[in-house]
Order: sequence, then C-alpha cells, then structure tokens
Amino acid sequence: MGREELHITVPSLFRCPISMEVMKSPVSLPTGVTYDRSNIQHWLESGHDTCPATMQVLPSKHLVPNLTLHRLIHLWLHHSSPRSPSTTSQQLRILIGRIQDESSEADRRDHLTKIVDFARASEENRRFLADFDHFVEGIVGVLCKSAEMEVLELVFRVLDMIMSQNGVKERVFSSIFRSNYQNCFSKICSVLRNGSLISKIESARILQSLALDAESKRRIAEKEELLSLLIHLLSSENDPDLHDAVLSCLIAVAVTRSVKARLVWFGLVRVLSERLLNPNTKPSNAEKSMNLLSMVSTCAEGRCAISEEEKCAAAVVERLMKAGTEDAVAVLWCMCCVHGDRKVKDVVVKSNGMTKILLVMQSECEGHVRRMCAELVKALRVGCKSGEGALGLGRYETKTTHIMPC
Repeated sequence: MGREELHITVPSLFRCPISMEVMKSPVSLPTGVTYDRSNIQHWLESGHDTCPATMQVLPSKHLVPNLTLHRLIHLWLHHSSPRSPSTTSQQLRILIGRIQDESSEADRRDHLTKIVDFARASEENRRFLADFDHFVEGIVGVLCKSAEMEVLELVFRVLDMIMSQNGVKERVFSSIFRSNYQNCFSKICSVLRNGSLISKIESARILQSLALDAESKRRIAEKEELLSLLIHLLSSENDPDLHDAVLSCLIAVAVTRSVKARLVWFGLVRVLSERLLNPNTKPSNAEKSMNLLSMVSTCAEGRCAISEEEKCAAAVVERLMKAGTEDAVAVLWCMCCVHGDRKVKDVVVKSNGMTKILLVMQSECEGHVRRMCAELVKALRVGCKSGEGALGLGRYETKTTHIMPC
C-alpha cells in the first residue's frame, strides 16, 4: 500500500464503541449494544457492571454473538479495496496546515475529527502521522491556541493514539517545555476538570509521558492546581482506568521531598487509604496506591499524615497479603521501626498485622523484605501498649507454632 493510500472509510456500525476498531467477533449485551468480544470482556473483567455506551446497569453479563453483523463485516472486508482511500497524504497535509492556521474553532474541530478517524483506522496510519513532518509540533501548537473543550479533547485523543510511536514522546516533550508550557498545562487542567471521562484518562496518560527527567517532573509538580485535580479525580471518580492513569502520573512526579509534601497537603494519604480499603479497587490500582503511599512515607509530612489518618495503617494491613506486599511492609517498617509511631503500632496489632507479617516472612519474599518483617515483629512485641503486642503474637503462636519470630 502506498503512502498516498492509507485509509479506507469504515462504516460506523462495524466499529467497536470501545476501541473504535473494526470488530473481529461482535457480541451484544442485554442492552442491545454490540462490542468486539475482547474489548467488552476486558471491560467486564475490570469490575464494571454497566454497558459502556449507555452506562445502564446490566441485568446479566451474558454475551450474545451478533452473527448477522459478523457476516456483514466479513463481506465488507472481503470486497473493500485499499485503492479507494477517503483520506490521502496530500489531503492530510492540507488538514494539518489548516488546523495550524488562525481558522475558526469549528473548522479546527472538523479537521481534527478527520485526523482522529484517520488515526483510529490502523496502526499504519498512526505511524504515518507520527512520521509526518512537523505534525506533532503542529498538534501541540493547536493545544496552545485553542480554548474550545471539544478541540482540546480531540488534540489529546490524537496525541494519546500516537504517543507510543517512535520519537513522539520526546517531540511532544520538546514542543511543550521549549514553548509556553504554562499555557499547555492550563489546557490539561481544563480537560481534567471539565472533559469527558476518556479525555481525562488520555490527558493523565500524556502528562505521565511528559515526566521524562528531573526538570520536567519538577515543572509538572509546580502546578498545584494540576496536583489538586489529579487527587480530586482519585477521590471523586470511580473508573478504574482513570485511577490507573492518575496513579501512574502521580508516581512519575512524586520524586522529591517537596512534591511528596505537597501531595500530602492536598489529602493524598486519606484518598489512598480509601482506595486501599475499597473492595472494588482493582489489584493493579491497589498496588499503585500502595507504591505511592510507600513513597510519601519517606517524608515527615507523609508519616505524620499516615499516623493521623485512622484508616491508613489498617488499610495497609488489610492489603498486606493481597497487593503491593513489599511496599506495604516498607510503609509499616518505616512507621513502626524507623520512627517508632505508637499509634500505628497499636493499629497494626489490633488489625492482626502480626499474623500477616509472619506469613510474609514465611513466603518467598526478597531478603530485604524478610529482614524488614523480622524487625517489625520485634518492634511490635516490645513497642505496643502493655500486653497488646504479646497478645497479638500469642494468639498466632497457639495456632501456627512452626513459625518462629526473630
């Protein structure tokens, strides 16, 4: 296929509402909406009980093969010709030129919609856009110029689709940090605050991609509104994919003491505690939450917040054997052994933490994790309120005598 013939118009009926790709195995939910099997199974297995398109609660998760649509797609694929492109590279050059001009927002929106459709069609199209001269720089320029939410969302959609292509991340990074990056970050804040769910996910992923070095991480973390919005999304939204993107972004930038302290000031410890205690939190998100909590426990502000947040230590103990075990042990070790926090020690013992720590010691954990556990056992035996540490260990030893604490 030549460079001039890259895209065939795909009937919207043939596209999965989730991936926007042509469906390979169309199946229908009880709501009547049809999806590609792999995409809807991933959605349901992620803990959702709603139809992604309608957000209706599903009476059942039974998937019915849409055989008629499957046959239509098969016939279309068999008869469609790659020699009938709806968007050629020449047309694409014209579109890119137009969106960078001082055209109206409506024109920009129309041009960007065509580019998004082009990018969605295939991996080859996305590579073509990534390699197209000055396309990345031009699309970032639109981000700086535009004030319309729909245009901003389309820009993030395009960038998110091509960000994994070779060299794109570095070019976006260079375009933003060598220009009026303040303006770009204000646009990211706008989408995080008022954009659609998918746009919030895309903007958080792009923000993480921009955290390439110490200087860029510092500049991102300087935006207090940005950090506040990310933590608010963790607290106010329930979508696991959004949580995943936000947590990954926060982990990427939380590398200095001052940033960690700022995150704590915005209420991160309370939000992470809620996420860890929520039984519906995905294991991968719980692991990232624990990792972030471990990071903030290394600063004085973080340790103070963990001590003062009544639910935090109990949440760590609750997840100790389920997700992020090494980070969970690190948090408890930091609080109980290094800083001797009496309140946290009491909570750990009352939450049956001694038993779980001993079980972690017996498991195939890394040597440094086992050493932290051994020190935790010692600290909990001698550092708790009178009798409570010994009582917690005693209850365990009467049932499992083959584990001997150090």
